[in-house]
Amino acid sequence: MQSLHTNNLETNVMTRDFAVQRQQMIASLRKAGIHDARVLGALAGVPREQFIDESLRHMAYADCALPINMGQTISQPLMVAVMTQALQLSGRERVLEIGTGSGYQTAILSRLAAHVYSVERYEFLAYQAAVHITRLGMHNVSIYVGDGSLGWPEQSPYDRILVTAAAPEVPSQLVVQLATDGMLVIPIGSQQKQDLQLIQRVSWGTRAQSLGGCVFVPLIGEEGWRE
Repeated sequence: MQSLHTNNLETNVMTRDFAVQRQQMIASLRKAGIHDARVLGALAGVPREQFIDESLRHMAYADCALPINMGQTISQPLMVAVMTQALQLSGRERVLEIGTGSGYQTAILSRLAAHVYSVERYEFLAYQAAVHITRLGMHNVSIYVGDGSLGWPEQSPYDRILVTAAAPEVPSQLVVQLATDGMLVIPIGSQQKQDLQLIQRVSWGTRAQSLGGCVFVPLIGEEGWRE
């Protein structure tokens, strides 16, 4: 009984520590220029530590990307915030996410959009992400295992698309699945370094805006990089 009490006490202390670190992360994001109150609220409400391997949980709120299974990563909190803020979500949107990964970015989007459709290349990661998201009580997420570079055409059109892997150019299938006046955020460039771009679909085509340099794992697929 004493052991159970001690374990519960340690868990409560860790939970409080993570809550403090999460608030410190939010303060740092504000200083870095993240101003969307809804985005900051979503980041404050999603426990990043639950999407990270136990051996790395002490680094859950460090502002850096961390490795997950299958050679993939969970993006640094600032990058998650920048990409999410760029989508300008009001809560009514249908969002397509390419690259479910750990499910952390998916969980953030689920708090800000009407529904999130997420495509993951690796079945193991898709399953793990679904477990994390379900555990947190988020029910407006659908996850599909497939080639993310081709999107999820059966559920299109989407008001927003977020790609969490780097492509050599904007995949045409994603543009086709984007609603008019919709927005797409995607890293474009080489496999070593990319430019984060905000693409808006307008009546006459698309227009692009640079959001700055970044480094992401490659988008593998028919309209991405070949294996």
